[in-house]
Amino acid sequence: MQASTRTETAGRRVERRSIDFVPENERHGSPGQQFTLWFGANMQITAIVDGALAVLFGADALWAILGLLIGNLLGGAVMALHAAQGPKLGLPQMISSRAQFGVFGAVIPLVLVIIMYLGFAATGTVLAGQAIDQITRTGTPAVGMVIFGALTVLVATLGYKYIHVLGRISTVIGVLGFTYLGIRLFASQDVGALLASGTFEFPTFLLAISLGAGWQLTYGPYVADYSRYLPSKTPARKTFLAAFLGTVLGSQWSMTLGALFASLALPKGQRFLDGQVAFLGNLSGGGLIAVVIYLVIVTGKLTVNTLNAYGGYMTMLTSVTAFTRKTAARSRTRFAYVIGFIGLTVLIAMLASPDFLANFKNFVLLLLMVFIPWSSINLVDYYLISKEKVDIPALYDPNGRYGRWNKTALISYAIGIVAQIPFLAQTLYTGPMTKVLGGSDISWLVGLVVTALVFYPLAKRNSNAPAEMIYPNDAGVAAEPPAGRLAGAPVA
Repeated sequence: MQASTRTETAGRRVERRSIDFVPENERHGSPGQQFTLWFGANMQITAIVDGALAVLFGADALWAILGLLIGNLLGGAVMALHAAQGPKLGLPQMISSRAQFGVFGAVIPLVLVIIMYLGFAATGTVLAGQAIDQITRTGTPAVGMVIFGALTVLVATLGYKYIHVLGRISTVIGVLGFTYLGIRLFASQDVGALLASGTFEFPTFLLAISLGAGWQLTYGPYVADYSRYLPSKTPARKTFLAAFLGTVLGSQWSMTLGALFASLALPKGQRFLDGQVAFLGNLSGGGLIAVVIYLVIVTGKLTVNTLNAYGGYMTMLTSVTAFTRKTAARSRTRFAYVIGFIGLTVLIAMLASPDFLANFKNFVLLLLMVFIPWSSINLVDYYLISKEKVDIPALYDPNGRYGRWNKTALISYAIGIVAQIPFLAQTLYTGPMTKVLGGSDISWLVGLVVTALVFYPLAKRNSNAPAEMIYPNDAGVAAEPPAGRLAGAPVA
């Protein structure tokens, strides 16, 4: 029976699971798929732009690259700790937040996560729309944005399995395309002299670290969504390493190119920051090979934009079902959520594109302020307090073990946000400590540490974690909820 269920699940064209628990007989895959997904998701033009920002805001190329590497390593470790939760829990990432914040309380960070998904999807749509416009030559990037949105809807609706397939495709295409661009760069420019001419400035070095760390940390709210189908016995270490290496190597490759592109002074050519997509087309040599590079851009952006859409719909569903008590969604419900999400994304992209770079930098740094405390609370509770033991059915019951609101988590979350304010470096506000640090934004580090220090002793004293993992239907991970539901709960 179990084998036939696996075959049935593997043959499905549209994923049937949503925010509900994935039973053992539907688990599949290996940790290696985490590597290709996150490597491919980071081999894309927005990561290149993120690396370019480190230079745009004052760092020399060499120190920007080193700072980005440190940030990617630090942020990637936190991101991968979230990824390692997926096989054990068999749940999307944000559902597990109910164990810390309460069933209703988790909606507060969930709303902010939805805004994150919309922001990243919109900025990616801007660049993908430009790439499609370069291919079609319509002269209207908005048409490219609509085409890209339609492709995103298709893959996000099909679900988990096809997202991983797209990740593998993006990995291969990204390696080939970005290797070619790197060769062209080194053949046409004296990159060695560019790296040797840098001078170290601590504030801009810290900014580069923040950009790298911020990039990785914003994956935290949805990374476990793409590891939850792995068999429950998958070693957490293997899942951690696969996600960590994939995301760090992919993002660092892209960001290194971005830092080098932004450092080039081309008196007779176009600078990267004047038009990122067109710059890459020109660097490739133009003609047919430029079209290939534009396709590389679209493929990379499609991969990560699909992650945003898929995670976005599940986050919205998680927020709504906190009050409706539904634990799953039918395929048509997913399609409606994804259509609404992508429609809003395309609209934002059309309105935001003239000030893309400035908006993106502010957006990334602002996101850190609200996601770092959530990440700190989630990881401290899961690994240090609950010790990887969760009552899964209670995550769907406001009257259960985790209750409606967890005051300890919510107060710690608020303190973690407030503690960052003096260290912010934003367009609308610069904190006093930021001025002391020469303009560097280290709010992410302050938020991570302060939140953990506040939350741990309070939560440890009031912990109600179960002694062992509690799975649906009182039968362990192999027990399957009937018809995609948990203990008879209704379906959206």
